[in-house]
Amino acid sequence: MKPPHGNRPGGSGRPPSDRGPRPGGSKPGGLKPGGPKPGVSARPFSDRGAKPAGVSPNRLSLGGGQHDQRGNDQRPPRPQGGQPLQQRPDGPRRDGQRFEQRPRQQDGPRPGPDTPKGAVWLYGHHAVAAALANHQRRLRRLILTEEAEAALTKSLTPPWPLPPERTDRGRIDQLLGRDIAHQGAALLADPLAQPSLASVLERNGPIVVLDQVTDPRNIGAIMRSAAAFGAAAVITQDRNAPEETGSLAKAASGALETMPLLRAVNIARTLIALKAASVWCVGLDAAGKPLSGPFFTGRRVALVLGAEGEGLRRLTRETCDEIAGLSIKGVVESLNVSAAAAVALYELTRTP
Repeated sequence: MKPPHGNRPGGSGRPPSDRGPRPGGSKPGGLKPGGPKPGVSARPFSDRGAKPAGVSPNRLSLGGGQHDQRGNDQRPPRPQGGQPLQQRPDGPRRDGQRFEQRPRQQDGPRPGPDTPKGAVWLYGHHAVAAALANHQRRLRRLILTEEAEAALTKSLTPPWPLPPERTDRGRIDQLLGRDIAHQGAALLADPLAQPSLASVLERNGPIVVLDQVTDPRNIGAIMRSAAAFGAAAVITQDRNAPEETGSLAKAASGALETMPLLRAVNIARTLIALKAASVWCVGLDAAGKPLSGPFFTGRRVALVLGAEGEGLRRLTRETCDEIAGLSIKGVVESLNVSAAAAVALYELTRTP
């Protein structure tokens, strides 16, 4: 005698429950694309039921559509034209092959030619003009708009070390990025050679030491202030400080070409070397006594600044000869590290 139902041997003629076929029952192989057989539930299989080979555990095609485990329709939406949107899921297909991944579209314009290894793009009127006037620079390409060429001609009389390539702003946007304020001037050049500590000590003026200051714009602004107040050099840590970049050069506004930038492996050891050369190391911290320029008259000072938020590291602080701070009035508790460096350098160069 034929059982009342294929999934319930010897059972009643009721349709199966929501749990789907029991383990060990017959295989659900009688489903056709046109829909389920009469008397067979169209509910999706549960996790406890058997699953057909080659079908994703989260999807099963019933009646030509796609459903998840809760029975929700997962078919792609159709646009107004009536044609389904083409999708490329990440999971495997029924034939075991994977769909080809489409490349993700970039947010901005496509980049231009790759920057040669060991070179850097400088941009902005002041940074480009100062690099063109620096005989220590090795220059490779100069790209200018018509307006930028006219502006550079006023600040730096031609002929220049290399002829410019005339282009439009859109081309430079593609080369550097549309969010870069290049002012229509871009110069491809090699980074400057790093000076030695001995050559730095031969120069006059205070020395600025940066303890893990990582923002290139802050470093560039500090170099600009150092050049304005007659500092001898700026020293950063080699491991965490940024390399010479276009944003650093633009923030320095030309000071990168005149202010030596030295990268030290160890800041504490560098301070010890400076102290051995009769340089008084002053760490800048809000907890210190107010910094007084006339107090250091006759002394050469190395001004040591820490990163924003963290400040000076313990070993750096202990290596300094003393800790001083800035007198700040009002509701502002602290200054940006580049602004603090400018105020401190002004105070150090102030004479009684």
